[in-house]
Amino acid sequence: MIKRSTLRSQIAVALRDEILAGRLATGRDFTVKEIAEQYGVSATPVREALVDLAAQGLLDVEQHRGFRVHEFTLADYRAMCEARELVVDGVFRGVEGAAEGAAEAPDGALRGAASAPAGGPGASAGGEAVSSGGEAVSVGRAVARRAFGGLGPEVVRSVRRRADAAERAARAGDLDVLIAYDLRYWRELSGLLGNPYVCDFLDRLRVQCWVYAVPVLRRHASLRGRLWSGHNALLDAVESGDARAAREVVAAYNRHALAQVGADGAAPPPEGEPGGE
Repeated sequence: MIKRSTLRSQIAVALRDEILAGRLATGRDFTVKEIAEQYGVSATPVREALVDLAAQGLLDVEQHRGFRVHEFTLADYRAMCEARELVVDGVFRGVEGAAEGAAEAPDGALRGAASAPAGGPGASAGGEAVSSGGEAVSVGRAVARRAFGGLGPEVVRSVRRRADAAERAARAGDLDVLIAYDLRYWRELSGLLGNPYVCDFLDRLRVQCWVYAVPVLRRHASLRGRLWSGHNALLDAVESGDARAAREVVAAYNRHALAQVGADGAAPPPEGEPGGE
């Protein structure tokens, strides 16, 4: 027997995928009864799933009428891309600053703090490394320790599989397949930060960005050469600990995200250029 919580989650995922694919179009109204009949289940788990999706910003609650797929505007999309860039660039900037601080430290003091386990020598009572370099470097070292320290061979192989699949789909212009692997790729990569709040925030932004971008992208007869395929380039930079290179890839990714929907007033980068295919 399927537990109600599991059914609720399954319905939420299925509906989210319908929204991402554009089959549940933005602005469409529907009721709990309609969805329950569509999936052949009772109203309770459907209502719970719809409330979950509303909390994720994908649905609007229409009082006494049901739900509506949220309509994101171009201004929303720009703001979401900006928020995403600020967080991701901030993470890599912190890692980059930590690396520079460690390189300048005498007797490898900061290097030791950066690699020390939480609670060990060079850590504060809260488990974060501290140094005379200041709080920002301390936070950066903590992020570096969690993220780069979690890059074992199995983790890299898993993220690499997502990256390979996402890039194949991007080059082929297969939007549905790309979205599925792109979201998994970023979730696994963000999960290395060891901060579930940052990971959930970024995942929500990516889903919302795709919801806006999909109908815009589907207006093109072909998406070959229009979709970002820098997943492996970013993973290479992260795997090698090159925060500066990672920031450059992320910057190209965000420029492309704006360009592919015309949010910057320019066409997306052509094949072969940074951010292009």
